Amino acid sequence: MQWALGARHTIDSGKMRLRVQCLAPGEIDHELIWLSVSLVSLALAAAWLAVGLPWPHCVFHEITGLPCVTCGMTRCGIQFFHGHFLAALKWNPLVFTALCGLTAFDLYAFATLATRWPRLRICLYTGTAKTFVRIAVVSALVLNWIYLLLHWRNFEL
Repeated sequence: MQWALGARHTIDSGKMRLRVQCLAPGEIDHELIWLSVSLVSLALAAAWLAVGLPWPHCVFHEITGLPCVTCGMTRCGIQFFHGHFLAALKWNPLVFTALCGLTAFDLYAFATLATRWPRLRICLYTGTAKTFVRIAVVSALVLNWIYLLLHWRNFEL
């Protein structure tokens, strides 16, 4: 199928809209920007650890002895990129889920840029849909923190 510049196809569920569109001239190329940010961040993190610079320290953990919401993030990332997915999941389920989503996005962005396919855009149009997303994000953070608090002994160095 050949798509003209700026052409759109919309799937509408009333509250959320998924658009498939070609990149119009002058439009921000989110796929290129966020793929670049992702890959540069990965390279910087790998270089940081390869050089042997100190790992980040959590002030909350040092003061209370309990894990913060993102505790285990570095170890989760290391396990994830070594292919030890179950170990990564155990360190921090929310970060593991985010890394899986980031990997899927990076693959999508690379394929889209390489083949010049139309871009996917998700639009939330109602206040209810936006509120649902906000509640889901806060709930994910709270549930992740509860998991980490139940497994806090794993975070003793």
